[in-house]
Amino acid sequence: CAPECETAAVSADYLASIVYTSGTTGRPKGAMLSHGNLASNSQTLAKLWGFGAADVLLHALPIYHVHGLFVAINCVLLSGSAMLFLPRFDAAAITGLLPRTTVMMGVPTFYTRLLGEPAFDAAACENMRLFISGSAPLREDTFDAFTKRTGHVILERYGMSEAGMITSNPLNGARVGGTVGFALPDVAVRIAGEDGAAVAPGDVGGLEFRGPNLFKGYWRAPEKTTEAFCVDGFFRSGDLAAMDAEGRVTIVGRSTDLIITGGLNVYPKEVEREIDALPGVAESSVVGMPDDDFGEAVAAAVVREPGIDITQEAILGALEGHLARFKLPRRIVFLDALPRNAMGKVQKSVLRANF
Repeated sequence: CAPECETAAVSADYLASIVYTSGTTGRPKGAMLSHGNLASNSQTLAKLWGFGAADVLLHALPIYHVHGLFVAINCVLLSGSAMLFLPRFDAAAITGLLPRTTVMMGVPTFYTRLLGEPAFDAAACENMRLFISGSAPLREDTFDAFTKRTGHVILERYGMSEAGMITSNPLNGARVGGTVGFALPDVAVRIAGEDGAAVAPGDVGGLEFRGPNLFKGYWRAPEKTTEAFCVDGFFRSGDLAAMDAEGRVTIVGRSTDLIITGGLNVYPKEVEREIDALPGVAESSVVGMPDDDFGEAVAAAVVREPGIDITQEAILGALEGHLARFKLPRRIVFLDALPRNAMGKVQKSVLRANF
C-alpha cells in the first residue's frame, strides 16, 4: 500500500519553488514562486481552458520548465483529469496516442513536427478538443497550416517563469494567429512607453502586469527585484508588445532585441514575418549588428527550405517595397538551423556572438 504522509499546513505566501529564468537575454535568475502564486494561476487556467474529469492530457513537455511542471500537470491535478505522460516528444508516437486524449500542450516545434508526420490528419485528431501552444512564438503559417490540416485552431497563450500564464486566447471565441489573446481574468496587463505612460491602442511599448500569480522576487537578488517592479506593483516583463482596442495582445519581441539604427526603431518580428513569408525560407531570426554609421544595422539569419537555394539578393529584392529601407537587412547569414534553448526559443545572444 502507499505510504502515509502528513500534509503540511502552509500559508499562501510560503515559498513553493524557485524557478530559474531561461537566460536567453542574460544570466538566469531564480524566480521565487509561492503556493498562492501557483494555486491562483492553476485554478484560473483549469477553468479558463475547460478542464474536466473527462479530459486526458497528452504530456510530452520537459518538467524542468514552468510549462510542463506547473501549467500542464497542475491543470490535470486540479480538475481530476487523466494524463498520458511521455518521456519525450516523438511526432509518430504523439499521432498514435491522439485518439486516446483530449488536450495537448506544446511548444511551436511540436506543431511543426506534427505537420511533417504523414499520419497526422483530421481523423487522428477527432477525439481532441484543444491544442495549446506557448513558451515561444508560434508562426502564423504554422497556425494556418495546422487549422487547414486538422480543423483545429491552436490556442496560443503567453507566460513567463515569474508568473506562469499571463494572457490567453479564448477557449470559446476567435483565436487570432500571431496574438497571445487577452489578460487572464485575475491579471491586469498594460502597455507602457519609455515615460511609463500607457501607449495608444496598437502602439508598441513594454508589457507590464500584476496579479496573484506574480512571483515574490528574485532569489538573493534584491537589486534585480527592485529594477523589475514599477512603484505601483506592476512587473516589467521585458517584452515589447501591442494591445488592440479590445485588449488582445501581440508580442513584438524582447526589449533587449530592439534594433535602433540611425535613431529609428526596428522590431525584429516585423522583419522576420516578411522574410518567413518568402518562398524558399523555412524560418529566420533578425538581430542588430554594430555599425559605425548608424550605431546598429539589421542582420538576419535565414534557414532555407530543403533543396531551395534562395540568395541574399533574392531576399532583399523581395523585401523592397514591403519594408522601409532602414529595416532591410544589411547582412544575411544562411544556417542549417537556428540556435534554440530546450523550450524552442531562438537564442539571439548566440547569433550575435557567433556572427
